[in-house]
Amino acid sequence: MRVTGSGRILGATVEGLDLARPLAAGDVDGILQALGRHGVLRFPRQTLTGAQLRDFSACFGDLETNVASKGYQEAGVPEVMILSNIVEDGRAIGLADAGQGWHTDMSYSRSIAFANVLYGIKIPRRDGRALGATEFSSMHAAYEGLPPEVKSRLEGKTVLHDFEKFWEMMRREKGSKRPPLTDAQRKAKPPVSHPIFLEHPLTGRKVLYANPGYAVRINELPQKDSDETLAFLFAHQLKPEYRYTFEWEEGDVLLWEDIGTIHNAVADYGPHEHRLIKRCQVMASRDFQ
Repeated sequence: MRVTGSGRILGATVEGLDLARPLAAGDVDGILQALGRHGVLRFPRQTLTGAQLRDFSACFGDLETNVASKGYQEAGVPEVMILSNIVEDGRAIGLADAGQGWHTDMSYSRSIAFANVLYGIKIPRRDGRALGATEFSSMHAAYEGLPPEVKSRLEGKTVLHDFEKFWEMMRREKGSKRPPLTDAQRKAKPPVSHPIFLEHPLTGRKVLYANPGYAVRINELPQKDSDETLAFLFAHQLKPEYRYTFEWEEGDVLLWEDIGTIHNAVADYGPHEHRLIKRCQVMASRDFQ
């Protein structure tokens, strides 16, 4: 296994592993060490079935079957969600994921996410350039860059995260086919609170755990103060020096950790520029001590 850093605050390429084969324990440990250092890992030139993607992802924790993914899952492998803009016989074969805005997956869940694993099968291109990049920002750097008085004022406070905030934002996107959440989906994911600063399980350092996709208020502050503080945090965490952009190639498997990053899928391709990604969500169920 060879790990080559991007030279940016996030990102590295991992070569020498065939993810279609079971990983040795040493390889899993090496990947976790690289993930702690770089936050976002690319495994190029992979060829995987849905089951193989699931098995690789499960090396890092329990997998979640997303409450919104029904009908957009790999046949026989419900842990694998299909993300795509492709329509066949008048039916979308996957959920669209571009243009979502900045967020952290599963911050709306009582059991939060540890990592995402995405497999790029079809990547749109225009004039020889890959489209549909995924942007990231480092929440280690965002925490460390906060003014000391902000850290002190927010220490010990919690943030309310709501799944419906993000879902309704996606429904407002032009051309969205997403239906409203059902009562059952709302009951499955009620709003939850998490500390605004978390200790990262791989690095032991503090991260800023609040994101514009799901965070709705700081519980211990008056509403106006909460709104102003969240607006400041959302702007702060997207400073250029904290950010990294990943450009997809077909066959890429992209693994990133959710606790110390936020991300955004870039919507720079049209409905006839086809994109097909398969995705697994790894929950923070593993003890890394």
